[in-house]
Amino acid sequence: MMKKYMCLALLVICFAFSHALGDDAFPLKAKRVLFLGDSITNAGHYVSDIETQLRLQVISPLPEIINIGLSSETCSGLSEPDHPFPRPDVHERLDRALDKARPDVVVACYGMNDGIYYPFSEERFAAYKAGVRKLVNKVHTSGAKIVLMTPPPFDPSPLKGKEGKLLPAGAEKYAWFAIYENYDDVIQRYAEWVMQNDAGADMVVNVHQPISDFLKEQRERDPGFSMANDGVHMDARGHRVMAKAILNAWGLDSWKEPSPELQKLVQQRERVLHAAWLSHIGHKRPGVKEGLPLADAVANAAELDAKITPLVPAGK
Repeated sequence: MMKKYMCLALLVICFAFSHALGDDAFPLKAKRVLFLGDSITNAGHYVSDIETQLRLQVISPLPEIINIGLSSETCSGLSEPDHPFPRPDVHERLDRALDKARPDVVVACYGMNDGIYYPFSEERFAAYKAGVRKLVNKVHTSGAKIVLMTPPPFDPSPLKGKEGKLLPAGAEKYAWFAIYENYDDVIQRYAEWVMQNDAGADMVVNVHQPISDFLKEQRERDPGFSMANDGVHMDARGHRVMAKAILNAWGLDSWKEPSPELQKLVQQRERVLHAAWLSHIGHKRPGVKEGLPLADAVANAAELDAKITPLVPAGK
């Protein structure tokens, strides 16, 4: 009898947990979702992976996905001394982004650049936390909800044995090309703070842990396995793990394998709109190629939509 009641209790707990996940599906109900972040988001693979899954799993109406990730960006306003230009700060363009894109959900991923590749510092940590809180508050003031992601891990393994790429504690200075060897300890602390949700986001998503777990699992079979040659910028495999973690938090725990053609078209569409929106909103990072005028990019995206539609299930 006791075993029966324990099983019943477990069922109730599981149902309650599922219900809680269902309540967290607000990004799937959004009209427009805006992705903010640094070079990892700028690369766009996890963003297009998410959009591909929303299409394959017939989320209807389909949220409009806008990616304005910007390489080198921080939310703390910090730059390492040897960076070739002051790192762009998301707060320089955030008001314009919210005003022009008018999202009802914002998804943000910062932290990798915010530690500026140095050992942990309370001062830098405080700047990161202040930047995240300011970001959350601005998004809420605009009337949108925000999904806050942890930074992904820094992986030092591919850099070991490469002279000057990893530096020990006590070095005179560090940079994106000469990184503190235990920098992931810094990123881990940032990720733990994000998951505490001290900033008051509508949802927090841990991408650091699943990527770290995936790396560990793969290295049990292949000790030389890597997804980021520079320790920072993951390839498409890492982005897929990231996308799965986000979708799981949104209540989509299944994954439908896209055809290569579908994947290519969605990525192409994302790239066109990404460049156009970056230029339309404006930023201060040098060396970024100008995107198409937004109207032209939207027309281009519509042409790609016509090719995408036959490759996904019909809408509900």
